[in-house]
Amino acid sequence: MESGFAMRLNKMEWNTREPVQYPEVTISAFTEMGAEESSIIVPLQRIYTDRESVMPSILAGTPCATLGAQGLLDQLNAIFGTSYSLDNIFLTSLIVECMTNEYDLGMAYGRLHQIWYINNCSTVRDVLWRWSDKDQEERRETLVGNRIINPRIQPRLYHEWPEPISHAWVDEKDRTAVWMPINAYEWPVPIPKDADLNLIRIEMLNLGHEYMWLDVLCLRQEGGPREDLHVEEWRLDVPTIGAVYEDPKVVCYLSGLGWPLTLNEGDLESDQSWFRLAWMLQEVGVRRVIAGDTPDGPLHAECKDGEYATELLTRFHKKLQDTHDWHWLHEILMEMWTWVSTNPVDKIVGLAFLMESQWIPAYSESTLLRLHTFQTSLVDSMDELAWGQLFMSCPEPGDGGPKWWPSWHQAM
Repeated sequence: MESGFAMRLNKMEWNTREPVQYPEVTISAFTEMGAEESSIIVPLQRIYTDRESVMPSILAGTPCATLGAQGLLDQLNAIFGTSYSLDNIFLTSLIVECMTNEYDLGMAYGRLHQIWYINNCSTVRDVLWRWSDKDQEERRETLVGNRIINPRIQPRLYHEWPEPISHAWVDEKDRTAVWMPINAYEWPVPIPKDADLNLIRIEMLNLGHEYMWLDVLCLRQEGGPREDLHVEEWRLDVPTIGAVYEDPKVVCYLSGLGWPLTLNEGDLESDQSWFRLAWMLQEVGVRRVIAGDTPDGPLHAECKDGEYATELLTRFHKKLQDTHDWHWLHEILMEMWTWVSTNPVDKIVGLAFLMESQWIPAYSESTLLRLHTFQTSLVDSMDELAWGQLFMSCPEPGDGGPKWWPSWHQAM
């Protein structure tokens, strides 16, 4: 189904223009963070060169107010290949708004790039407000009491549908929280030590991606000044993450966000293993791309007659293949028993999209106190096919009485 956002775009009147011929642009580990390219373990994180509109991070982080109205417009004209002037009062009002709201250039680009080529500039401001109002309206209407009646609601965005990143969460001692302009410093971003978003960006560009969805940036994390928003947004955003990962292509960092892919004894059994994360159920993707690859990494191990040089490599590749082979609910439930989650309720939430739920219970960490209630609500929301599969797995009466209504412990 075409999204309302896409339909609104299609009804707009756009300027016809010749394809923009951008100059060749290079960003690298050296230009973005001062690191020698040879010191970067993942080859695709070292350098990116192309004739695309790519903004160096130091430029993206430049405050619009520092550039001034004319300087900001000059930068946007260079990025978009246009020659607009401040004589256009409607465009000037948008430029001034970016400065007043203390945007940096990257944020201004993200807000304006979808409407930059609209033929009638006088409508641009109204269009942006309508998109924002429509997004808020859809979120209010989809949350009815403790039910999310539209599980496939779009993420908060005003541009092309992004491709998601799935990653292992490294141990707390191996990660740090960083305040970043990319999320307007609204919350500290938890990332692995020695990882860098600039390097991740270079790798994504080399893999051919343009817009990415990354949970630590797109899903409000703990520790920001608006903790009340964190709790409220998670009620809707956490259960509906599966809609983002329904994109057939998912980029996966199996060893940790931005980290090189490695394989050591004990990795597959670790609580930090990507293969054991409850959320991974809905993040595997159809056309999965493994990031963090290195020439001597486990993806390049030689296979002979289905076997690899070590038992560890054989198990790794089997687990990688098995994530494509789950078709039935009972197979997924059997796997889920061995997986880990920060909160027990996360295991149930992670099943919602695979169960084709017609609605989803809203998320709340207080649900930990009523896990059975949450699971009962999820079973109630399943479609007939998922019900049939669950019945074949658990044909006994439920824990609470003579009726069939399997408890979470029975299902597991």
